[in-house]
Amino acid sequence: MKKLSLQWRITLMTVLLTGVTCISMNLLLCSSGVYYMDSIADSLQDYGPIVLEDGETASFDPQLVPSGEGLTIVVSGAQARFRTTNWYITAAIALLGGMLAYFVSGRALRPLRRFAQQAEQVETSNLSEIRLDEETLPELRSLTHALNEMLERLSRGFDAQRQFVGNAAHELRTPLTLLQTQLELFPDEHPDILPESAAFLASLQDEVQRLSRLTHALLDMSDLQSVPRDDVILLSPMIDEVFADLAPLAERNGISFSREGEDVTVVGSDMLLCRMFFNLVENAVKYNHPGGTVKVDVQQRDGQVVIHVADTGRGIPQEFWQSIFQPFFRVDKSLSRELGGAGLGLPLVWEIARLHGGRVWVEESNDSGSVLAVTLPLFAPITDTVRGENSILYKLSDHGQTKRGT
Repeated sequence: MKKLSLQWRITLMTVLLTGVTCISMNLLLCSSGVYYMDSIADSLQDYGPIVLEDGETASFDPQLVPSGEGLTIVVSGAQARFRTTNWYITAAIALLGGMLAYFVSGRALRPLRRFAQQAEQVETSNLSEIRLDEETLPELRSLTHALNEMLERLSRGFDAQRQFVGNAAHELRTPLTLLQTQLELFPDEHPDILPESAAFLASLQDEVQRLSRLTHALLDMSDLQSVPRDDVILLSPMIDEVFADLAPLAERNGISFSREGEDVTVVGSDMLLCRMFFNLVENAVKYNHPGGTVKVDVQQRDGQVVIHVADTGRGIPQEFWQSIFQPFFRVDKSLSRELGGAGLGLPLVWEIARLHGGRVWVEESNDSGSVLAVTLPLFAPITDTVRGENSILYKLSDHGQTKRGT
């Protein structure tokens, strides 16, 4: 049955259901007809035997019995009950057949549901990892193979695009650095420059700095896959380090920092996770109100590390809660340009969290501020006592994977 195509499965099941339904209906209708015909015969026998002129008796013959109300009532009542019972039987058989057809067709279409579930798991972030199971029905096998080939082409296309972006950013970084240096040295080498020219040079310098930041962000996003992620990291010192790095920016805006929660350890890339926290906190500072606060809370929950970054800023409209993690998307383009944003900070956070087996989302946002949440898998150290070695196994709670450290 497993090797049969979906078309043959549905055909055979339809034939089987139709045959069973017809046979059942015929058997029940015949049984009902015989029963009611017998009841008619029993009622007619109440008229007694027919006495002939010579005094002999004969079997009952309806043509020899004068029509009477009793006979008419008996026959009419039997016919009415027969019709009513047949309708009940037909309705019951139809209902039963529908239920069986629904159940059987559901089993026949189960491969389609599995196919849909596998297809729903495909995302732009896992094109190189996920493939649909081709051990399925003949019709779906060709479709699954075509989709897998399409996923492979898409994965190669994204890899080529990522490589192109990295190469372009790498090629742009050197001339931009040289141009920025020349712009910074030009006023010192030409002290008699006109004010209009000085303002123009300052504007050029700002644009070059913005392009440099964009180039560095593109380089970071293109090189994420190649960064090792096996460092044992204590989150509290890392968050304090991010606070220290952003302290000058926070002081200019009167923003205060606070950290709450547990002191947990994760395994990943120290550089990438530090960049993730830096982008989250920097974003909370830039788009905060003067005199506001930024709070980072770290908790353990259901085998995961949950980090909340809360601010008292302008808030994010709910229709943009998903869009802010897309590259180059900015809620307020004029404000982002004024603050020097390129629209790559939060997309970089999303990609780093995904690479570490976590995710990021907007948990809450209104006029009084926003709360962004990040989850990371919790790694628990397990002493290796079997071999007696001086080593530790770091176990990933969510996936059951282990890594050895010293």
